[in-house]
Amino acid sequence: MQVRRLAAWTALPLAATLGLAACGGGGSGESDANAVVSVQIGEPQHLIPTNANESSGNQVLAALFTPLVKFDAQNKPYEVAAESITNSTDNTVWTVKLKDGFTFHNGEKVTADSYINAWNYGAYGPNGQGNSYFFEKIAGYEDLQSEDPDGEGPQKAPEPKAKTLSGLKKVDDTTFTITLAKPYSEFKSVLGYNAFFPLPQAAFSAPGVIKEGFEDAPIGDGPFKMKGTWQHDAKIEVERYDAYPGDKPKINGAEFRIYQQLSAAYADVQSDNLDVIVTVPTENLSTATADLGDRLQKSPNSSFQFIGFPTYQQEFSKPEVRKAISMAIDRDEIIKSVFKDSQVSARSFVSPVVAGYRDDTCGEACEFDPAKAKAAYQAAGGPAQIKITYNGDGGHKDWVDATCNQLKANLGVDCVGAAEPKFSDLLTKVDNKQPVGLIRLGWLMDYPSMENYLGPLYSTGGSSNYYGYSNPTFDQLVAEGAAAATPEAAITKYQQAEDILAKDMPVIPLRFGQNVFAHSTKVKNVEVDLFQVVDMTKIELVS
Repeated sequence: MQVRRLAAWTALPLAATLGLAACGGGGSGESDANAVVSVQIGEPQHLIPTNANESSGNQVLAALFTPLVKFDAQNKPYEVAAESITNSTDNTVWTVKLKDGFTFHNGEKVTADSYINAWNYGAYGPNGQGNSYFFEKIAGYEDLQSEDPDGEGPQKAPEPKAKTLSGLKKVDDTTFTITLAKPYSEFKSVLGYNAFFPLPQAAFSAPGVIKEGFEDAPIGDGPFKMKGTWQHDAKIEVERYDAYPGDKPKINGAEFRIYQQLSAAYADVQSDNLDVIVTVPTENLSTATADLGDRLQKSPNSSFQFIGFPTYQQEFSKPEVRKAISMAIDRDEIIKSVFKDSQVSARSFVSPVVAGYRDDTCGEACEFDPAKAKAAYQAAGGPAQIKITYNGDGGHKDWVDATCNQLKANLGVDCVGAAEPKFSDLLTKVDNKQPVGLIRLGWLMDYPSMENYLGPLYSTGGSSNYYGYSNPTFDQLVAEGAAAATPEAAITKYQQAEDILAKDMPVIPLRFGQNVFAHSTKVKNVEVDLFQVVDMTKIELVS
């Protein structure tokens, strides 16, 4: 989610551009051969669109692929790769007409089959795609899933009933229909998520089988194409795709440079070796204005920072224990002392940027009350030791240490922060339910809806439900909201579902973020959107 989606970096995931060259690339819109910047990311977990749901991978995919829709200033979807997207009166059947002229970077024409084949691959359960959840809304999804009845793992699961979604039908080379299992009035917005990118025939070695090595050199239909292959833990290079029919980049290429520590990136932006850093490290916030002057900038984003409980572990299985830990955290103090007021305390489970947001839905559980927290914690039999695991490549140490110090003082427990080297390492361990204690996570919306903050994160089997939370009533309310005839009716159901989260507390809401970024003297027109993605078609070098 994306991300967007799961966020690797502190407060916000980092995506930044480093200047490698030269002059040129003014406002003419023409590419200068030397106009190459690089974008700072962490090591992506995946680069297959249906399997990438963290911020670093999605910054790369945003350069390589074109979504069917993007969003305007009012968060309303508008067509990009699609010529039109229309729906039946009951919001069940959606017809996508593609724009002519889009090709993949190997010259293949983008067709209806490009989308149908990619989505069928993503939805097919045995392929284990992290974004498979997003195809659940399409008719036939359940027939593509299979579970091992003896619990021995997916390799022991029987073959699913089907390999393709019955709800996807090709009309002609540029038109296809999507029939949903249930009505969903916001489905056009969902199509802006990267799970719905197309794939070329060259991606497959056989029908439904991704070719070995494709992920190291993805072939997309976006404004940039791969230059070489993914150099793991080092860099990913892309270059301008001159046949792109959409908004053309004003730079010739980009290097997505993989950093282990944000401190090195901040030093680079100060010395003009780094062109854009999307997240200024927390330890530099107090001096950033003096260091950078008007090169320090802010913009809205949709990030939600939280701590997840492994609800499948006995010591964190009681809501009373989870609520007590939340009440022992002074969010406002940490935002003041660590983040220098660059963020806002979160006491709700959805971002203020989406319709239906309400203040303080968390209620008492998010009110700082150390005395009450300690009494409740002891009464519920909370564990004597707490570990908060975070990714060491995201600049989280300061606030995690501050949180642990508060828990030590206010609950009388032993608390320690434990760093995993990379965000991808943390997600892998959590996905495998290895004992990591409390889990540092962040979320960026995939599309502007309350449902996107609820379904993926808390629904039973949700794509980013890493904490094992399950509540049938919550699931039902989210489903009813998705099927509602109007956005207003949907919000009513989503708000009822959010109220359940306040009772169960599977996570601790901590902060709502904003983009706090900076740029070098070498670039201009730097824009970072609500999804914390640098717009690589707008950035330019200063003449």
